[in-house]
Amino acid sequence: MSRFRKYAPGWIQGGVCVLVGLLIAAPILYGLSMSLMRDGDIMSYPPKLFPVNITFENFTGVIATVPIFQFILNSSIVSLAICLGQLITCSMAAYAFVFFRFKGKHLLFMVVLATMLIPSEATLISNFLTMTNWGLADTYTGLVVPFVTSGMGIFLIRQFYMSVPREIKEAADIDGCGSLRFFTRILLPISTPVLGALAIYVIISSWNQYMWPLLMTNSPEKRTVQIGISMLQFSEGVSYGLVNAGCMMILLPCIVFFMFFQKKMVGAMTVGSVKG
Repeated sequence: MSRFRKYAPGWIQGGVCVLVGLLIAAPILYGLSMSLMRDGDIMSYPPKLFPVNITFENFTGVIATVPIFQFILNSSIVSLAICLGQLITCSMAAYAFVFFRFKGKHLLFMVVLATMLIPSEATLISNFLTMTNWGLADTYTGLVVPFVTSGMGIFLIRQFYMSVPREIKEAADIDGCGSLRFFTRILLPISTPVLGALAIYVIISSWNQYMWPLLMTNSPEKRTVQIGISMLQFSEGVSYGLVNAGCMMILLPCIVFFMFFQKKMVGAMTVGSVKG
């Protein structure tokens, strides 16, 4: 790849990047095309890649069939709450692992890393029983609480904190700056890149959750987008145009969000990687 970048002309490199990008985006583009077709055009033979007569009936049909905007609002509330919870808990835990000295610190951090190896399906039933016993079934709180912290978030922020010069903490201690004040006034303001990276990752992963909202929600008013979109499939058959229109409506916020913040996310992932 390095030789290709060195010897290939710029227009060839650009063409290869465009081709790869189109291949990756092809399923999304075809789904968008199907959402603008009538069912007769979708099922025609040979298959059509592009709509002959563009129609927005599928999008209006989604709005008339399911409360799609309520689903989007529910997913937004849950995703933002999980993001806020992880930013608080993971940053505080990482701060303790880096700047505090206590017995068993390294062993405890290994335990935190070990939780990253446990698949979410393994804790699904225990989390469900706990939330049900607490009376949090079919609530926003029940959707959020099991995910307010993560081993990956603690590890990511810890790696960034390890790149912060210890002299800053020592100077703050000499000036009489307490641990909480140093954390809130000095450390957090310089941690915005890694916090932004974690926030983007958490919001996108929370938005795409399926199994946990499926177990926790019973009423349509609390369903998230991934569960609500299944309501577009009827017993008498599937309208592929309607389903694809719904998918495009719930996919658009993630695409726009990622397009605006992808550079910050990719750049922040490498912060602190040279130390620790």
